[in-house]
Amino acid sequence: MSGFRALRRRILTPNLSATKLDVRGFNVKDAASQQLLETVGATFLTGYGHAVEARTVIECEQRLEQIPERFRGFAYEGAAMGYAILDGLPFGSSRHVSKFLSGRGRQHAYMAYIGVGWAMARLPRFRWSKFTVADPLMRWLVLDGFGFHQAYFATEKYVTRQYQEPEFPWPVEGPQWYANHAIDQGIGRAMWFVGGTEAELVATMIEKFPESRQPDLWSGAGLAATYAGGADAQELATFFDRAGKYRPQVAQGSAFASTARLEAGLLVPHTAVATEVFCGMAPEQASRVSTDRRPVGADTEDLPAYELWRQRIADAFVDLGRV
Repeated sequence: MSGFRALRRRILTPNLSATKLDVRGFNVKDAASQQLLETVGATFLTGYGHAVEARTVIECEQRLEQIPERFRGFAYEGAAMGYAILDGLPFGSSRHVSKFLSGRGRQHAYMAYIGVGWAMARLPRFRWSKFTVADPLMRWLVLDGFGFHQAYFATEKYVTRQYQEPEFPWPVEGPQWYANHAIDQGIGRAMWFVGGTEAELVATMIEKFPESRQPDLWSGAGLAATYAGGADAQELATFFDRAGKYRPQVAQGSAFASTARLEAGLLVPHTAVATEVFCGMAPEQASRVSTDRRPVGADTEDLPAYELWRQRIADAFVDLGRV
């Protein structure tokens, strides 16, 4: 079986060259940022490979835990994509993701749900029913992951031409009008990569979109700047200044990112730099703003609980005078 799993990994794992900035045609700010973003991509694929090759979730976790803290969350994201791909294949089990999220993957829930969205982008739509997402609040992060994937691999279409999905069919039981908002949050995250972490360039790209889409894009970019890093305090301050009336959304994305790192035990210095600039506080405090405002109710047709959560966080930073 080990030979079969190794073969499955070679067949299913995307090519590493796809993560290279020059292959993608992304902006290269400097050598350090290029190395950062390419390491993120390579680590994602490492996690993906561990998932499709490991005999058990525990074996996969043991491998993931060997990855440096700065990049480990991306490995868990990739592993979640790998397990979602296995769930979506014909004749296989559909419980890989749920098993993954019942172990150490639970601490990486933000990244794991995003990874499921990558799988969604790679599998035909008739297989999407195989995706089981236990948390109705966090499920919108799946579409965030879908949006990131599309902007990352089809940049000209989704970023340059600003394409939006018509009548997106997932989740079936949810307020489908919100789908493109969640997808835009992922597109905004991807734009931090497309722009090579060059804050002013990313801001310029966002400003070219219709105003109705910008709140979600600014939020996604703020999340990526906080979680992935790649810009110093001065660059982040410039980005925040350019956000203007969308600063509360940048702060909200930053708070999400700090929560994702803290819950996983992966807090790193660049996250603290970003939350100080975007939220006016330390990551622990920014995360508390987020977790204290997490709603307990279900979605309504007027407003998904997830969006209510995001709005509460953004409003909190306004009320606190931090934005």
